[in-house]
Amino acid sequence: MTAEKLFIQGNSYSGKVNTKFSCVRYGNVIGSRGSVIPLFLEQKSTGVITITDEKMTRFWITLERGVNFVIDCIGRMQGGEIFVPKIPSMHISDLADAIAPGAKRKIIGIRPGEKIHEVLLTENEASHSRDFGDYIIIEPEHPFWSSAQLKGGKSLPNGFRYESGENTDWLTKEKLMAILKELECLEN
Repeated sequence: MTAEKLFIQGNSYSGKVNTKFSCVRYGNVIGSRGSVIPLFLEQKSTGVITITDEKMTRFWITLERGVNFVIDCIGRMQGGEIFVPKIPSMHISDLADAIAPGAKRKIIGIRPGEKIHEVLLTENEASHSRDFGDYIIIEPEHPFWSSAQLKGGKSLPNGFRYESGENTDWLTKEKLMAILKELECLEN
């Protein structure tokens, strides 16, 4: 979030040049190198999957959807917003079961700074955010921004939080496996 704040602050320094800065915030990209999926696929052959915590959940997005979302946001941005797509969540334990059914689980514990549930929108941010159905826009709290710049959307209720553990959209094991097969992450 610090990087987002620094990047968005660039709008204050763009002057009379028509340069705009906005950000996109989303969850884990299925099949990317930074994802836990390649690790689980590697561990599958050992019969033991390492899991940080059985209750852990994360948001998931495909690379294609992430790229398309970024492109769409470029057309919508006024400068200073943070765009958050509404995407499915999955329990890490379900992810492990989908990739390596029957494998033993080794619980390794949470690492410093890691959270049980991923948060894409905090309660504080919700007070200056708008819901557009498939995505949420967090409005900037900077002098260069006027709320009149953002047209449409609905205000979020007080105390709203977009967290992977409380999400209403869940990625099933079957859907995950179909995506991984499509991405050729799994052997046929």
